[in-house]
Amino acid sequence: MSKLFIVPTPIGNLKDITIRAIDTLQTVDIIYAEDTRISLKLLSHYEISTPMQSFHMHNEHAKINNIVRSFKQGKTAAIISDAGTPGISDPGFSLVRACIESDIEVECLPGATALIPALINSGFPCEKFSFEGFLPAKKGRTKRLKEIATQQKTMIFYESPHRLIKTLEDLSEYFNGENLVSVSREISKKFEETVRGTLLQVIDHFEKNKPKGEFVIVLSTK
Repeated sequence: MSKLFIVPTPIGNLKDITIRAIDTLQTVDIIYAEDTRISLKLLSHYEISTPMQSFHMHNEHAKINNIVRSFKQGKTAAIISDAGTPGISDPGFSLVRACIESDIEVECLPGATALIPALINSGFPCEKFSFEGFLPAKKGRTKRLKEIATQQKTMIFYESPHRLIKTLEDLSEYFNGENLVSVSREISKKFEETVRGTLLQVIDHFEKNKPKGEFVIVLSTK
């Protein structure tokens, strides 16, 4: 029976994969990976020999029709990203939507994602929060910041090291420099670190300590 499995992969520590995820990757007909070179390390570690093809932001639209066609021939497939759960700031959404529109079963396995550990680790209220992903780099950035500046709930952002300080400065401008923020980097990896304080304090920290790694910003708006 044809089915697409959404399979979360570790965001750092290779041990953070579920037994079910390993079983799924071993039994599907094919694995679609964001970067096959990165995913090969994971598959090799767990001795998974399932055939793999690339599926990323530059080729996903060109590949979707062929993938859907293969499902109609009874194939099963898993989609994985370089780290975390596909579809969350990673390729996957368009394929899931195409499968649903074609009445192909989709199943998302629970597993690793960076935003939840960062949220819980912040100590901020988490009964109501919003995940904003990456803010627009240029076009639409100011508009988006103005929109979210009126909200009263914990907010989560992803950011790269070279834009981290800029994003913290923008949040300080549109919210308040005294708002509390928790910035986590390299979650589950060797150099995992969380820096907490006001926006102004955390900006000062990263001006003195060059940002390295992948970051999750958790902002308290209260």
